[in-house]
Amino acid sequence: MNESLDLAHFWAHLDLVARVVLSILLIGSVASWYLIVTKSIQGYRVGQKSRQFLKSFWDAPNLDAVSRQIKTQGSADPFSHLLHHGFSALDHLSRRQEAASLIDAGAPDEMLTRALRRAIEEDKSDMEFGQSFLATVASSAPFVGLFGTVWGIYHALAAISLTGQSTLDKVAGPVGEALIMTGIGLAVAIPAAIAYNSFARLNRNLMSRLNSFAYDVFNFMATGIKASPRMNDTGNSSDKVIDLTRAQGAR
Repeated sequence: MNESLDLAHFWAHLDLVARVVLSILLIGSVASWYLIVTKSIQGYRVGQKSRQFLKSFWDAPNLDAVSRQIKTQGSADPFSHLLHHGFSALDHLSRRQEAASLIDAGAPDEMLTRALRRAIEEDKSDMEFGQSFLATVASSAPFVGLFGTVWGIYHALAAISLTGQSTLDKVAGPVGEALIMTGIGLAVAIPAAIAYNSFARLNRNLMSRLNSFAYDVFNFMATGIKASPRMNDTGNSSDKVIDLTRAQGAR
């Protein structure tokens, strides 16, 4: 009756099946927290770089300045990555116009649209990395823990059957195992579910902003006019329209 029922005792008295169940839950928990931490850090960094790039983009005098900035600093955020694909499409169009023997790849507007869509799909794939795993852990961990619970109750019933007694000292261990398995399953599933929903909401917001920015970029590259009705740091809207020349010369 004085035997300790701490976690060391719990692990020492688990059989092979229970240890496999617990190992699966622990692996799911470690992997989930790794994704939660890394994606949170990545999201914070992407947000910082996106804000810096958008500020420099709307303050840029022309597309050449934006192009030089991307070549110098790289495209480390979705918005600069989108523009990088846009510039690549413009360069391809310029080379195609100079090489009449090349096969026509479609109208210029269509090529630019495809390039921007491709950039958005690549960014979407990067942002959604790991979310399927979080959703799997969130949905399956309670059932894995429930299986461990059923297995612990089975041992409690087996102990009663072997001894013919249902006293507390005979069933406390197996029932305790069952309750701990339930708790571990919930402890693994709840953070994964919260993280999945949070990342999904952040990704939806970012994709909405990225799609709106893609329309601005398309109009900017097609007409050479950059409309900038954006909110500044003080919260006041800027209604100015800046006329800019096309990058890479007249196309």
